[in-house]
Amino acid sequence: MTLGDGPDERALVRKIAWRTLPLILLSYFVAFVDRANISFAAATMNADLGFSEAVYGIGASAFFIGYALFEVPSNLALARFGARRWLARIMLTWGLISAATAFIQGPWQFYIMRFALGVAEAGFYPGVIIYVSSWFPGGHRAWAVSRFFIALPLAFIAMGALAAPLLALDGWLGLHGWQWLLIAEGLPSVLLAVVLLLALPDRPETASWLSEAERTWLTAALSAEAASAGIASHSLLRALLHPVVLTLGFANALNFLAINALTFSAPKLLARDTGLDVTGVGHIVSAGGVAIALALLVVGLLAGKTVTRTLATYAGLMLAASGGMALLWLGGTAVTSIGGYILFVGTAQTAGMLPLVVLSRLVAPQDRAAGLAMANTIAQCGAFCGPLIWGFAATATGSYNLGVALLLPFALASAVTALLVRRASVRPA
Repeated sequence: MTLGDGPDERALVRKIAWRTLPLILLSYFVAFVDRANISFAAATMNADLGFSEAVYGIGASAFFIGYALFEVPSNLALARFGARRWLARIMLTWGLISAATAFIQGPWQFYIMRFALGVAEAGFYPGVIIYVSSWFPGGHRAWAVSRFFIALPLAFIAMGALAAPLLALDGWLGLHGWQWLLIAEGLPSVLLAVVLLLALPDRPETASWLSEAERTWLTAALSAEAASAGIASHSLLRALLHPVVLTLGFANALNFLAINALTFSAPKLLARDTGLDVTGVGHIVSAGGVAIALALLVVGLLAGKTVTRTLATYAGLMLAASGGMALLWLGGTAVTSIGGYILFVGTAQTAGMLPLVVLSRLVAPQDRAAGLAMANTIAQCGAFCGPLIWGFAATATGSYNLGVALLLPFALASAVTALLVRRASVRPA
């Protein structure tokens, strides 16, 4: 569509996408690998280091304490230093810490390194949403986010494919297989940080590959959206405590609680129910990645035109995720466990990207760093609780069934919360 004498809107959006999203996609890919590779390392790491399920749950959750505590400060720093520089800094530090985790020797070192990894990665996802918001008008933002979010299923596929050969290096150069897994999947982030710093374009005003007409139209479109934003607090405290920011953060916290509880124990859960070895379980995790990719393609078409439509899509995905969790809880067979896992992962992980997309359209640009960071901080509190609840339930009962049963109401409540926000007639951008 051409607007007046201006550029073709769709062509311009795709031009921007090709210039910005591949690097963002690659960055998010290694971020998720470095965050979740501990789930594949856990089986042998726990045995080698004598970790119980409770110790592992505390360590997995410690990541989210650091992440939540430093989310807002990190995003405020991003607003000050610029997205390109700050995102590169985030990647450099998390890559080094992820690789260094391979050399832990006890529970407290595990807790400290996972906490440090959370501190290092804090602000990454909301920072990326802020960056995308400075390039893509609101009507195209869910599409853009769904395109770089494809890194998530790619990470699932890669982890499923790489885990077995890396773990098979056990004993090489005197290191365990789980140590090689953490090292090999951590160091690429360090290299990518340099690429990001050199190649990621900063903002439209300085992009030489945009024509003057394209730059003028894009700046006008983003300015018009900013003027019509539903939340313009002109106050840091109000941006942090706005009811919509808090409510959507809470909805995603309920989702992340369920996601992280299952993600960090999925390989062990699936091995128990299917009798498969690490290679077979890796194939199932990879299939979950394919399910996320398919869901993202659908959501990219369904969501994004309006705020209310995006919230309805989120609620529908969470209801489907609840169904997947019910299969995991009630089935008890290989077929129901695999089916339930793939349904849950495909829908819940896809839903997780939408609340910040909604807020990026409701929060004025000057408040986005604080508002989006606050919403994601709340979400990470849920992410912290998930592995902790799961670990203690598994340790206390010797079974994963109670953990799944406890998670199901949280997924349902997340869907209901999104519907309540939608019913409150949140004003579209």
